[in-house]
Amino acid sequence: MSDLLNRPTLPLGQRKKVLEMKDILKVFSGTVSALKGMSLTVNEGDFISLLGPSGCGKSTALRLIAGLMQPTQGRILWEGGQGRGDIGVVFQEPTLMPWATVARNVYLPFRLRKRSFASARGEIREALALVGLETFADAYPRELSGGMKMRVSIARALVTNPRLILMDEPFAALDEITRQKLNNDLLALKAKIGCTVIFVTHSVFESVFLSDRIIVMAARPGRVVEELQVGAHYPRDMAFRTSIEYAAHTSVVSKALLTAMGEGA
Repeated sequence: MSDLLNRPTLPLGQRKKVLEMKDILKVFSGTVSALKGMSLTVNEGDFISLLGPSGCGKSTALRLIAGLMQPTQGRILWEGGQGRGDIGVVFQEPTLMPWATVARNVYLPFRLRKRSFASARGEIREALALVGLETFADAYPRELSGGMKMRVSIARALVTNPRLILMDEPFAALDEITRQKLNNDLLALKAKIGCTVIFVTHSVFESVFLSDRIIVMAARPGRVVEELQVGAHYPRDMAFRTSIEYAAHTSVVSKALLTAMGEGA
């Protein structure tokens, strides 16, 4: 897993393509169009937020990329024709096994590949260190706070050195202080390992703080209505949260979201 620490993030416009969604249609029950005409290009090192109201297809898009469902029409093309390969997924709930230790929870992706716990111990230790939980390897989920449980879930997503990490509102259920702390930690982690992230959120403020690209979506049917870039430099911290630049970006994104919600009415 140490290869994670050797992925430089290039400026926007210089990044290699990871995948492309082309004119995706996803219909449920024969009549409900969760997504229609969705196209999106994802490049190495991107931090992309999918932002929009409930029902606009944000989570559906993630499930399609993860291969958990197939599009009704359209294609998802992976660069080099290699298929999706390794993907890490973090859901809104940590979904930890309560009977297993932290280390054993992080081990799960290796277990599914029939790799022994002993052989994966080094990667597990490194993943836990990246999220600041190296001393909690033998703890059980019931002994952890909500924020710590989410860190375990992130470590589990990272442990196999994935090319892409999908995060479906991972911090939505947390209090604001914990949420901001994990936002900070996530950006620090991304800076360290140079990963590519697609992040689903309802929060304008979270999307601006985290992202270099924000995909604004509308509902009925779910579709992309605008793509915005956040040109603020990383690292971002509390000074950025209280800056004029941050306020300006949130104003632009808020107006785009209001327009999208009007279009979906």
